[in-house]
Amino acid sequence: MKSHPFSRRRFLEATAVASAPFILPSGIWSAKIKPNDKIAMGFIGMGKQNGGLQNRFMADRNVVCVAVSDCDTTRRDAALKRAHKRYQNDNCKGYNDYREVIARNDIDAVCIATPDHWHAIQTVEAVNSGKDVYCEKPLTHNIHESIEVMKVVDKKKAILQTGSMQRSSREFRVACELVRNGVIGKVKSTAVNVGPPGIPCDLPTEKMEPGLDWSMWVGPGPMRGYSSVLSPRGVHGHFPNWRNYKEYGGGMVCDWGAHMIDIVHWGLGMDDSGPIATIPAENPKAKKGAQLVYDGNIPLMHGTGMGSSFYGTDGRVECHRGRIGLWLGDKFIAGKANQSERNVNLSKELDKLESDFLKDAKVKLYRSNSHIPDFLNSMRTRKKPCTHEIIGARTSIACHLLNQTYYNHTEIKWNPKKNTFAAGGDPTWLTRNYRGDFKV
Repeated sequence: MKSHPFSRRRFLEATAVASAPFILPSGIWSAKIKPNDKIAMGFIGMGKQNGGLQNRFMADRNVVCVAVSDCDTTRRDAALKRAHKRYQNDNCKGYNDYREVIARNDIDAVCIATPDHWHAIQTVEAVNSGKDVYCEKPLTHNIHESIEVMKVVDKKKAILQTGSMQRSSREFRVACELVRNGVIGKVKSTAVNVGPPGIPCDLPTEKMEPGLDWSMWVGPGPMRGYSSVLSPRGVHGHFPNWRNYKEYGGGMVCDWGAHMIDIVHWGLGMDDSGPIATIPAENPKAKKGAQLVYDGNIPLMHGTGMGSSFYGTDGRVECHRGRIGLWLGDKFIAGKANQSERNVNLSKELDKLESDFLKDAKVKLYRSNSHIPDFLNSMRTRKKPCTHEIIGARTSIACHLLNQTYYNHTEIKWNPKKNTFAAGGDPTWLTRNYRGDFKV
């Protein structure tokens, strides 16, 4: 690790909370990254998402962006320009091949925001090289990759943060604390209102302009002709639709499902477990209506509710970004259940929910106010961040199981302790065919 020194006083200033006593975590002076080291970071996949993440990381004065990688020349050059402007120098280097970033021994961590079919490969390689990882959700493209990511992070004692940022939003934490503390009674069912599963990619081939290494973009996926739907050229202001196709993503079941199923796991206390079965939708062509089933015969229904919803014997809790609602019986108690309610102050409603129902709560969940600082703090303390590898991988497994029950229209029995099919599953559903040298 290359040292990027700055004063201990500056570290304290940067991390202390205003008007509150600051206490250094025990053992921090023997941590992998010292308080007087700047964290050197590389960024892999410089589309819309990592453009935002790069800016957020660089906003921390104790982080320095030293490398960016993208197989599209214009996206890579734009990322370099952001770094050079931020630091007023040209020390950041750009690479077509992400492996050159991972090979650098002066980089402490990488931020991965490539399409889903790349996530686990790049994560495993980065961890094996001694780096910590911030990787976008869903953490993996299939179940096999989820298992391998958990193994390698444990073996290397790395820090991994999954980009499931909802765990750093207060409305989701409060919703899950309400559930975990029995405010709605015993949970009888849950739901996530996200879009459809992935579909096979049948896009027509287009003529490609120079400047994109298409073979590198496809990477471990099946080779096909270029499509601007999968990889729009240059710097674009939208999230490309590669995520809809199961060769490269997992549809909205994996995209938004990785957010909302993650919250259901948090509320059920299933972070180190997962579903035990799936139930297919009645119609084999249906895009919603399938279910995951959790211990205690608690179903998760796909395609209904607010975002993440919990239904108990005494009421319900529903939450989404900027929204939360608590109902006891049929009576709405508190929250902001609709974004159109502009006269409702979400912060004040959360204050009310906490003061009225959680003041003496026995279950207090991990509190993160910001996802990236939470990751950086874990790099220094070596304590697991709020969406560590087990959380990210097991949420991904749940998404993949839900997709498989759509793809194959069959009930699946799952053993979350052994991460294997208990009944009804084909081993080929656990993984995929990898192209070339890229594999997990």
